[in-house]
Amino acid sequence: MERTQITMNNPTMKNNSNDAPAVQLRQVSKVYESSSGSFTALKDINLRIQPGKFVAVVGKSGSGKTTLLNVLAGIDRPTNGTISVDGTRVDLLSESQLAEWRGRTIGLVFQFFQLLPTLTIAENVMLPMEFVKIIPAAEHRSRALELLERVGIRNQADKLPAALSGGEQQRAAIARALANNPPILIADEPTGNLDEATRTSVLELFAKLNADGRTIILVTHERDISGYTDRQVMLVDGHVAEDFQR
Repeated sequence: MERTQITMNNPTMKNNSNDAPAVQLRQVSKVYESSSGSFTALKDINLRIQPGKFVAVVGKSGSGKTTLLNVLAGIDRPTNGTISVDGTRVDLLSESQLAEWRGRTIGLVFQFFQLLPTLTIAENVMLPMEFVKIIPAAEHRSRALELLERVGIRNQADKLPAALSGGEQQRAAIARALANNPPILIADEPTGNLDEATRTSVLELFAKLNADGRTIILVTHERDISGYTDRQVMLVDGHVAEDFQR
């Protein structure tokens, strides 16, 4: 059977219906092969997330949380099943298409910040704008400063990451994730390296971004964040064990 060519401007890729989910996984599995045998990280995951929701994916280490994040963001490919994010069938995209799609659609926030140490905070925030040509080059710095103002660290713009506290670096990482105004933010253990007070301030920042209408999927081993989220999905051994919605 002939396979339809998928391109980034192909209108068949995207469903812009108002009731379309932001994220939909159908029967998604991920199996890793190694010399010692196969390991199933995800097992028949079915998940539907509506736009504008704040969802926490919780579970112990090894439960499949990070693998789920990776297949959602197109960093890894599922072994079986289909993945639609913001109306695009992510599992059908080529590597080059994935890179462009990810830059426009997904903002990623990591536990260890992953700021480039030789660039200033403003330059780190500008970097995604240079890779995805959405925002005119002349506006890159002003947008970076605007985003840093929004996350509360405008005064740190011209410092290197090492000069900032862990909480400030995580705020810078969130600003960078917002650089191209993606509709979806995915955060992998974003508070795992922070003290309690800083953790609370970062969660409040995510809640504020969600209140503005952005879909947020936060992967964490913590279960006590229900006050911030609309929904908690618990993974156990690679499958959805519980799904709580408020």
